[in-house]
Amino acid sequence: MNQKNNLVKNASFLMIAAMISKVIGLLYKSPLSNIIGSLGMGYTSLAQNAYMILLMIASFSIPQAVSKLISERIALKDYRNAHKFFKGAMIYAMVIGGVVGLFCLFGAGLIIPQNQKDAIPALQILAPTIFLSGILGVFRGYFQAYRNMMPTSISQIIEQVFNAAVSLLAAWGFINAFSDGTENSIAKWGAAGSTVGTGAGVVTALAFMLLVYGVNRRKILHRVEKDHRHQEESYKEIFRVIILVVSPIILSAFVYNVNAYINGYLFSDILGRRGGDAAQIGILYAEYATYFMTIINIPLTLSSTAPTSMIPEVSALYATGDIEATRECIDQTVQLSMVVSAPCAMGLAVLAQPIVFLLYGNSTGLAANLLILGSFSILLNGMSNISNGVLQAIGQQRIPVITAAIALVVDIVVVVVLLFTTNLGVYALLIAMVIYSVVVCVLNDRAMKKYLQYKNPWKEGYLYPILASVPMGIVAGCICYGLNIFVKSNFICLIVSIPVAAVVYLFAYLIISKPSESQLRRIPGGSYLIRIAEKLPFWQNN
Repeated sequence: MNQKNNLVKNASFLMIAAMISKVIGLLYKSPLSNIIGSLGMGYTSLAQNAYMILLMIASFSIPQAVSKLISERIALKDYRNAHKFFKGAMIYAMVIGGVVGLFCLFGAGLIIPQNQKDAIPALQILAPTIFLSGILGVFRGYFQAYRNMMPTSISQIIEQVFNAAVSLLAAWGFINAFSDGTENSIAKWGAAGSTVGTGAGVVTALAFMLLVYGVNRRKILHRVEKDHRHQEESYKEIFRVIILVVSPIILSAFVYNVNAYINGYLFSDILGRRGGDAAQIGILYAEYATYFMTIINIPLTLSSTAPTSMIPEVSALYATGDIEATRECIDQTVQLSMVVSAPCAMGLAVLAQPIVFLLYGNSTGLAANLLILGSFSILLNGMSNISNGVLQAIGQQRIPVITAAIALVVDIVVVVVLLFTTNLGVYALLIAMVIYSVVVCVLNDRAMKKYLQYKNPWKEGYLYPILASVPMGIVAGCICYGLNIFVKSNFICLIVSIPVAAVVYLFAYLIISKPSESQLRRIPGGSYLIRIAEKLPFWQNN
């Protein structure tokens, strides 16, 4: 029960932080799009996609990798080597982050499409952020290994607040300082200014994590000094393990996420070769990469918090040989993820148009159509994130890399064929994204069956949340669109329909799944759900 409570508590912290961070990110992009325009948002998306690829190489998965390595040693009470791995990981992050940051500064032109060169300054400004992100990732992973998600959660919120504020101010400042007033110039310098906020957010989050580490440093070193049972490993051995373990995890994340960059590059290049206008291509890409993906990334991030908090738990259980408890932990993670993902997918599909036009008034409506068709990909991404995390946690890091590489090849083939032979445009990117996730889910599921004899909890984990989402979606749509006949305000229609739909989902989930008290406690806010359930005549504690 303690393991379960830890997972729920840690996942809850990360979910709350992710929700706040993503909502802030969602809200500030609306005024940002008004400042720099749709073309500027397209440049920002291209720069951010390239930045994410470089970040994958340098540091993106370092928190997960550090969490895995250190949690395994903490499980064995090897505090001395756990802390030494922390220092070794810090050196690793600084070296790799420094090299990749320099490439970003001087080689930005090599990874931005030829017909979108105005996005280069936005990418170059992100170079120092790559270096600092690695250091930040090591600190976050270190505290996650101790199953303390609070520092990571708070630092994420701080990071996003400063990111939002500085992005808006810097975008406005760069336009006024460097732009000549033309649409292309405003887009170029506005996009460049907006990326300054990313760096500001990382700097403030790093300052907070340094403060947290400073407060806990004496206690950490005291544990290290008291550990006389374990022989201290050499830095040569530590770096060998880091390279063997951290690098595959980072490579997996790189391969797993590089498709967004490649798809964006192919989209701009192929449509340009077919005679498309460069500015129009940028605007179309903004509908997909900035508007659609920004909205859909909120539930994706929420569902990914469960796998993040799961990794140290699964690593510790697997290291001690408790396979049954490992499988139970995975089941719990699936339920946590799907209880959030299913209603989010249904809600976004049903309320796509009012959500998009409320947040992005200058949207052409294409993003809403993408959201209607692509919201179910939230479930697929949640499944693939969990399976990736499980395989990494049990020491099978190479499998997610191979799986993602196979899916990437399929993705590229689909994108190229559809863009050259059809007029689907950005819908081709959506189709490729769905196919990519399906391939990853199928291959990873086979690997989990092989190494853990694991069977997905299809009924409890997937079917019940999906069925409960159906009446929720019906109620949400009826209230929102019905109210819109009389009140021409997307904000009012959404603010009324969403809370009612959430209550309907709660009741529908309790009726359909008939969860026991122990099952409800596995869900964030489970104690409050139990109080509600106890007042319902149809609920019985099985």
